[in-house]
Amino acid sequence: MIDSLVSLLEPALERLRDAFADLPEAKLAPPDMARAGEVLAAAAERLADNYPYFHPLYAGQMLKPPHPVARAAYALAMTLNPNNHALDGGRASSRMEVEAVREIAAMFGWGEFLGHLTSGGTFANLEALWVAGQMAPDRKVVASRQAHYTHSRISGVLRLPFASVGTDDCGRMDLNALEAELAAGNVGTVVATLGTTAVGAVDLLDAILELRQKYNFRIHVDAAYGGYFRLASNLRKEAQRAFDAIGEADSIVIDPHKHGLQPYGCGCVLFRDPAMGRWYKHDSPYTYFTSNELHLGEISLECSRAGAAAVALWATQRLLPLVGGGEFARGLEQGREAALRLHRSIAENPQFVAGPAPQLDIVVWAVRASTLAESSRRAQRVFDRAAQRGLHLALALLPARFFPAAGWSEAGLDSSVTCLRSVLMKPEHLSWVDRIVEILSQATVMRE
Repeated sequence: MIDSLVSLLEPALERLRDAFADLPEAKLAPPDMARAGEVLAAAAERLADNYPYFHPLYAGQMLKPPHPVARAAYALAMTLNPNNHALDGGRASSRMEVEAVREIAAMFGWGEFLGHLTSGGTFANLEALWVAGQMAPDRKVVASRQAHYTHSRISGVLRLPFASVGTDDCGRMDLNALEAELAAGNVGTVVATLGTTAVGAVDLLDAILELRQKYNFRIHVDAAYGGYFRLASNLRKEAQRAFDAIGEADSIVIDPHKHGLQPYGCGCVLFRDPAMGRWYKHDSPYTYFTSNELHLGEISLECSRAGAAAVALWATQRLLPLVGGGEFARGLEQGREAALRLHRSIAENPQFVAGPAPQLDIVVWAVRASTLAESSRRAQRVFDRAAQRGLHLALALLPARFFPAAGWSEAGLDSSVTCLRSVLMKPEHLSWVDRIVEILSQATVMRE
């Protein structure tokens, strides 16, 4: 992988150097190469104290290695270190950002829109809820209890009232609970999550849109994790209907640094109505005054932003277009198929209790035991033993009712259990499911 990255980068660096060959020579202090080599060697040694995020046996959190072309393009751009706050700070990279974001918006069926990259999903969601607050001051933001915790936190930062509503046994927003909240009044925005980070649940967006006709609220779609599944062809019908309806939302967030094969941090926020740009309007009498064109700093709450992130995204989408049936889409489908296979294997294993069927590529399961406490303890033990064998999973605290086959007599509506969680978001996971199942079986039958 490293060799291929270097071979990609060297000719591109030479071409970039040639572009500025007419500049007069400037004497720059060279680095101490010997000392720099020592420092990098020390950095590599420190970095070895990590999970192997790049390998298929890392199947815990949402960590996916950037594509080699993304890494090379990012490194290439860092020769200049452009700032996409304004055209003068990142003239080429700003235009590349506009093109890349346009391709993401087209994936959701939007030709006219307002959007830009951000440092990640948290800031992208903050911008979406900030605009929602400008549109409906003091009105409530509503999300499900399985939505990302940042929505509650962001609402607090923005001084907007916030309410969470319950979910069904698959982790999707409970529509009856939502309508009860809407009927009580003062709801300005409903956050629909298309891919919750715990179980990958897809809220029923098509049904939420029907409620909007009755109660008149904004819909923000948090698709930071799940948004790229708009391109997948192997979703269940209910999830597919939700993704088919995403273009009717008022705003969308998606994270290219999750399924989009990008380095951290690269998020994206989109607004269906380009007129939302009026809320960003500001005067800056001294910053990058030589550009008369609209610059990205005029439609973003962030100022300095890494132009290298835009270059990496642009290059990746040029290599792997965001189209159904293409190579990028097939990678998503392979990850989902891997999750379905793992779920089936777990459901057939008497030592485990399968959670809700995967809606995207996240699998959750509990360890069979007579009590919640014992199941949680065993989950921790399997987690540790699997790691000793090279398989890295995650632990999640989830409602016990997500596991109805467990038969826990003390499980109430509010009871929780620590369970095992796996994100099979690398296409390579499809060919590693059998090995993952084998290690899980070994980790489960080991003696105390």
